[in-house]
Amino acid sequence: MELRRKRAYDTAEQADGFRVLVDRLWPRGVSKEHAAIDLWSKDTAPSPELRKDWHAASDDDWGVYAEHYRAELANESAGALDELAAELKHHDVVTLVYAAHDERHNHAIVLEAALRELL
Repeated sequence: MELRRKRAYDTAEQADGFRVLVDRLWPRGVSKEHAAIDLWSKDTAPSPELRKDWHAASDDDWGVYAEHYRAELANESAGALDELAAELKHHDVVTLVYAAHDERHNHAIVLEAALRELL
């Protein structure tokens, strides 16, 4: 299975395969048609508290944020992560869709790594 990431504001393409929104909130200003989401995995997204902490932090805090998010995925969100991994095994190509503007520092990167370990 091929696992990819893509911003919700980018155009959905057939090559994206199975598209999974991995944000807790729907992307602002994106219609359901434009997003072309096959599954919304809210429960694997960072908790509201962690999301707020990250928005208040700087890019220098990326490692700390990623570590805290990994801990959430291993504990509070472990069941949701396992369910998501089980669903993704049925698809050849999966694209994790996220709304963050920063393509180098976002939760989808951490989630992708966690999923790769399970798959």
